[in-house]
Amino acid sequence: MFRQRDRTFTLMNSGKRHSHLVTDGPSRAPARAMMKAVGFSDADLAKPLIGIANTWTEIGPCNFHLRELAEQVKAGVRAAGGTPLEFNTVSISDGITMGTEGMKTSLISRELIADSIELVARGNSLDGLVCLSACDKTNPGVMMALARLDLPGLALYGGSIDHGHLHGKALTVQDVFEAVGAFTAGKIDAKEFHCVEDAACPTAGACGGQFTANTMATIMEAIGISPAGLNGIPATAAAKLQAAYRCGEIVMDLVRQDLKPSQIMTRPAFENAIASVAASGGSTNAVLHLLALAKESNVSLKIEEFDAISTKTPTIATLKPGGLYTAVEMHQAGGISLLLRRLLEGGYLHRECLTVTGHTLAEDIAGAPETSGQQVIRPTSKPFKPTGGLVILRGNLAEEGCVLKVAGSTREKITGPARVFENEESAMAAANAQQIKAGDVVVIRYEGPKGGPGMREMLGVTGALAGQGLADSVALLTDGRFSGATRGFSIGHVAPEAFVGGLIAHVREGDIIDIDVPARRLHVTIAPDELARRQAGWRAPAPRYARGVMAKYANTVSSAAAGAVTT
Repeated sequence: MFRQRDRTFTLMNSGKRHSHLVTDGPSRAPARAMMKAVGFSDADLAKPLIGIANTWTEIGPCNFHLRELAEQVKAGVRAAGGTPLEFNTVSISDGITMGTEGMKTSLISRELIADSIELVARGNSLDGLVCLSACDKTNPGVMMALARLDLPGLALYGGSIDHGHLHGKALTVQDVFEAVGAFTAGKIDAKEFHCVEDAACPTAGACGGQFTANTMATIMEAIGISPAGLNGIPATAAAKLQAAYRCGEIVMDLVRQDLKPSQIMTRPAFENAIASVAASGGSTNAVLHLLALAKESNVSLKIEEFDAISTKTPTIATLKPGGLYTAVEMHQAGGISLLLRRLLEGGYLHRECLTVTGHTLAEDIAGAPETSGQQVIRPTSKPFKPTGGLVILRGNLAEEGCVLKVAGSTREKITGPARVFENEESAMAAANAQQIKAGDVVVIRYEGPKGGPGMREMLGVTGALAGQGLADSVALLTDGRFSGATRGFSIGHVAPEAFVGGLIAHVREGDIIDIDVPARRLHVTIAPDELARRQAGWRAPAPRYARGVMAKYANTVSSAAAGAVTT
């Protein structure tokens, strides 16, 4: 009995709390033989086994460089006394699939990423995890896996792409989408159009504004699951390799201390995360992903709380798409840590939240640097706007709520006739034909979690309209999503969605829609008897997919107001 207790203490102290089930004892000889076949030694197997969950792909720039980072993470793990085991999962490039049927797979991939990491970690009894992510859905996907498994672990964001340069202007992929509209409207010629395409994305790394990927990278530091100061380092910077090595060392501290995500991603930490989105003018997708992450973390979080926190949090960064600067320029100014330090100084964050470093958030960001003369991040006493960039609207057209990003916009009210489209493609065709005019309220439906399925983003449509000069004079609303690169008066996540009979399914061309931001109201005027006739004649369309992963998702996904999680 003494020997067993002593052995158990040794295992716990070493960090092999789980992997001993795979590696220890005579009965595990077959498992050890299999692992020796790929190069592991007895000495390797005596150490904690650390999974390196990689989302590498060569389809698109966002995650293209993650193999190189993984090698540095593994080196850090080995140096700190662990044995790394790298494995891969999927990644879908939003920028590549945008505007196509393939975009429906993007949000669905979030669930698959979380599921696959969970399966590998559970199946191999791993002791800890380092997750490498970059593109939009890989970031929340790896966080959801960490929360679900509750193994000691952390996430490292691969970093932003360098911005392009053309005519003295910093470019991102947002500029390419808007150039489509400008070219269609005759505002630029074919040569200029091609120059924008060639210049916008010069390196590996995720899209370069405070779009969804960089918004989620900000959240990852604010919530404490990524080490402060490391996510914002650009993808191609030499310091990113050093950051990856450091993460390998940090995970070994987490494993030995048995410090778990449930101790880090607490209710106050979620409030910090929401404040960071509001203050930075971040993507509306953060609402969807934080609701999903809260569910995995067993943290109570409602969609209305985003509005409450955003209302009292000032916008202190001016970042694309609504502001002036790129993610690389933000890092050069002082980065995510400076943003968080400013919020902390203003009293907008919970300072005692624990992070993966083992320190509090306040301790981690106390020494955040600031470049002299920078114009990207302001103190909370001198904000760009007195409130944050997210608004939650309700009304008869969104009884469960919907999301509007107001960063970079001064519009507070729009009342206009509905222009109704049954899918993104028909709306895009109308935009390209310049059939959408100032004052229109564009309604794109049957693009929700179930109806799409998968909640496509509408960056092609919003980019085309912005390129035509209509970003501030046309409103768009959808039961799908809008990209973090979207600018203009765009309302996404309308719930209930059209496919389940939400009122958005019964709107017709010419109905008057009223959007009132101060009142937090989204309303369509339809006479009760007319609405009753429309509802009586409505039938849900046939599902777009009868089998496979798309059908599985559509059959199990929840409302966008609950994070569009599968059950």
